[in-house]
Amino acid sequence: MTTTVDDAEPGAVTTTASRPRPHRSLLVFLAKRVAITAGLLLGVTIVTFGLVTVVPGDPVTANLSDQALNDPATVAAFREKWGLDQPLYVQYFQYLGNLLTGDLGISQQTGRTVADDLLQYVPATMELAIPTMVLALLIGTGIGMLAAVRNGRITDQLIRVGALLGLSTPPFWLSLVVLYVFFYKLGLAPSGGRLSTDFSPPPTVTGMYTVDAALAGQWDVAWDAAQHLILPVLVLTSLTVAMLVRFVRSSMLEVLQQDYIRAAYAKGLPARVVFRRHLLRAGLVPVITVSGLAFASLLSGTVLVENIFGWPGLGQYAYRSATALDLPAILGVSLFVALVYTLVNLTVDLLYGLIDPRIRLS
Repeated sequence: MTTTVDDAEPGAVTTTASRPRPHRSLLVFLAKRVAITAGLLLGVTIVTFGLVTVVPGDPVTANLSDQALNDPATVAAFREKWGLDQPLYVQYFQYLGNLLTGDLGISQQTGRTVADDLLQYVPATMELAIPTMVLALLIGTGIGMLAAVRNGRITDQLIRVGALLGLSTPPFWLSLVVLYVFFYKLGLAPSGGRLSTDFSPPPTVTGMYTVDAALAGQWDVAWDAAQHLILPVLVLTSLTVAMLVRFVRSSMLEVLQQDYIRAAYAKGLPARVVFRRHLLRAGLVPVITVSGLAFASLLSGTVLVENIFGWPGLGQYAYRSATALDLPAILGVSLFVALVYTLVNLTVDLLYGLIDPRIRLS
């Protein structure tokens, strides 16, 4: 074992073995996050079960026809099949036991396993979320920086008004307006859905039609799928950009007022050097958090936008599950959403150390 002398305190001897190792601290951090995630998912199941019991309505009434409801034998068979004839705590512990083996249950509305449903609907939402987030980051970051640099000028005022209008616009209203103008009036984009009726879905690899069609060499299908993405991505990007612009502007203005930025300019450093080495890295740290939450929100499913554009994604699946009081499907969506937010937060924490070396995991 080697020893080193601490320069700050003469005579103090430390051992290299006592110093925390970066990879060990990272493993400890990840282990804590895994434990927190497990506790979070357990809490989600408890809360979801509790909420379903207090929500008005009956899964039997929501899933059976009027004729079937008039047959006591059919109602009893439905309750027995889905375990609705058992006490709630028995249903919960049975679900928890199945969950530990990776079984999310069977959806009452589709008759398939919830895991299979999620594998179908999640890629459709990802196909919307990924291009939306890429475009929103590029446009929102650029406009937000421009507003910060032009602080107080007419450009800044116009950008702030535009961002405020974007944040104040209801998603369903903007979706209807975009659909009316670009489809009904101008005919520049399809009305909705993921693919035209003239085409069949490409062989499933990722579940995203544009990617799968390109991998299969079906370029006509890929182009048709890309056209169906235009309108919903336009709506989601507009709403996300409005939020990012405000945060980027505020973050950059705060950094511009720091003494080290003024000192850098006073030393005669070129503006591009100050921007790249100091302003950009420090100003983007809080923006990462907002971007992560926005991306998690997109992955969680945008219910109104997906329903208006007939997009069979996670938001539409969650809406149908809630209206049918489909408990296994509701639990599956809730667990997925909680997992998405946890993973996104973990990714954001790890990115902090890369963007700003002064930040370390603790």
